Amino acid sequence: MVRVPIFSGITTDSSADFRTEYPVNLVPVPMGQGISNGYLRPADGIKTLSTGTGLNRGGINWNGVLYRVLGDDLVFITDTGDVVTVGTIGGTNRVTMTNSFTHLAITSNDQLWLYDGSVLRQVTDVDLGAAKDVIFIDGYFMTTDGEFLVVTELNDPFSVDPLKYGSSEISPDPIVALLKLRNEVYAMNRNTIEVFRNTGSAGFPFQRISGAQIEKGTIGNKACTVFMEQITFVGSGINEAPAVYIAAKGGQTQKISTREIDDILAEYSEEELSRIIMSTRVDRSHQHLHITLPGSFTLVFDAAASQVLQFPVWFKLSSGLNKIEPYRATDLIWAYDRWNVCDTATNKIGCLSAEESEHWGEPVRWEFTTQFLYNEARGAIVHELELIALTGRTTVGKDPRISTEYTLDGLNWSQPKTILAGKAGQRDKRLRWVGMGKMQNFRGQRFRGTSDAFITVSALEARLEPLRF
Repeated sequence: MVRVPIFSGITTDSSADFRTEYPVNLVPVPMGQGISNGYLRPADGIKTLSTGTGLNRGGINWNGVLYRVLGDDLVFITDTGDVVTVGTIGGTNRVTMTNSFTHLAITSNDQLWLYDGSVLRQVTDVDLGAAKDVIFIDGYFMTTDGEFLVVTELNDPFSVDPLKYGSSEISPDPIVALLKLRNEVYAMNRNTIEVFRNTGSAGFPFQRISGAQIEKGTIGNKACTVFMEQITFVGSGINEAPAVYIAAKGGQTQKISTREIDDILAEYSEEELSRIIMSTRVDRSHQHLHITLPGSFTLVFDAAASQVLQFPVWFKLSSGLNKIEPYRATDLIWAYDRWNVCDTATNKIGCLSAEESEHWGEPVRWEFTTQFLYNEARGAIVHELELIALTGRTTVGKDPRISTEYTLDGLNWSQPKTILAGKAGQRDKRLRWVGMGKMQNFRGQRFRGTSDAFITVSALEARLEPLRF
C-alpha cells in the first residue's frame, strides 16, 4: 500500500504549470495519532441562535456583552441570542467599533458615535472632521479622515482641539485604517505603515517612531488586524501586487501568502479587495486568520500548523453545496464562551459549533485533493483506494455518500465514483474504492462529500500494481 499526502493537493493549469489546491471546509491538523502525522477534520458548522434587525455591519465585546450594528441599529445580544436595540446609527457601510473604560465608540458614514451604556450620542464637534476609523489609546479616542490623525480631549471625548492634529506624511499615500498594538498606533496607509507613540508633547501628543516605518500598506479598512500580537494585512508596497503580510520587528514584513493565495487575490480589482474583511480566531489550539473575500469564499491561514510544518498552511471555508460559494459567517467575536457570528446573506445571528457541519441549518460541501501518485514513469494499475477515517458520526436517519474522481494530467477529471460513508453509529465502516483504473506518469485524486458525511480523514492508502516494460 502507498500512503498519499492529503494536507494539500496538486493540479495543473492551462499554462502547463503545477498548482496547489487547498482543502475546502476541512481543517488540516498536524498531529500524530499513530496512523499519520496529521489529519483533516470537519470545519466548525454554524448554529442559528436568533434573527437580528438587519444585516451585520460590525461588532465588539464590551465589558463581556456582545454589541453589534445591525442595519441602522446599535444593539446588544444576550447569551441566549436575544437582540436589544440601543439606538439608531444610520449608514450602510461597515463600521469600526472600539471602547474606552466608559464609552463604546462607533464610526459610521464618517461620523463618530459614543455610547456610555445608557445614552447614544454623535460627536458633533466641527473640528473632528470625517471619522473613517477609530481606536482608543492612553485616554484618547483617535480618528482619521484619511489625511490627518485626530484625538478627542482627555476629559471630554465629545470635544476636539483643532491644535491636536497629526499626520502620516513620510509617504503621500492616504491613511486607510488605524490599529493599536503594544500601546503604539499603527497608521495603516495604502503603501506604507507608520508607527506613533504617546510622548506627551504639547499639541498633538503622539510622535512618529523613527525607523519603525514599514514599506508596505493595507488595501482596505478591514483588510488589516492584530493577529498573534502582530500587525497582519492584505496589501502591498509601491509597484507590488497585493499579498498577505505579517509585520515583523524593525520595520520588516513576512509574507505568509503562497503563490496560490496571491493568484486568488489577483482575480479581484483594487476596489473589490478594499472590501476584504479580516477576522481572527485564537483559542485553544486554534490560531486562525480569516480573510473573507468580497462576495466569495473565506481563506484561512493556520499559524500553529504553519509553525509545526514549516510552510504556510491554508484552507478554504465555503457555504455552498454544489460549488465553492461565499462563506456565510462574518465578524467572529468571542463572547459568552463561544464564537459569535452573523450571516452575510440574511439577518440570522449564530455561533460556530464543533458538533455540527451544517451552515445555518443547510448542508455544505467539503472536498480535498491529494498530491500526485507517481511510479517512476512506469505506470501502474490502481486496484484500490481507501480513506482511513472516523465514521459513524452522522445524524440518525441520514445515509451520506462520498465520491472520488481522478486526473491523469492535473487538468481534466474523470467521472466521480460514489460510495456510502456509513450511517450513524457505523464506526467500523471502511471507505474503499476498488477497480480504480490505471495511470501512466502521474495521477491525482479528489474527494468530495457533504456535511452529512461528518468524517475526519487521517490517511489515504492506495494499492498499486506496477506495470512492467
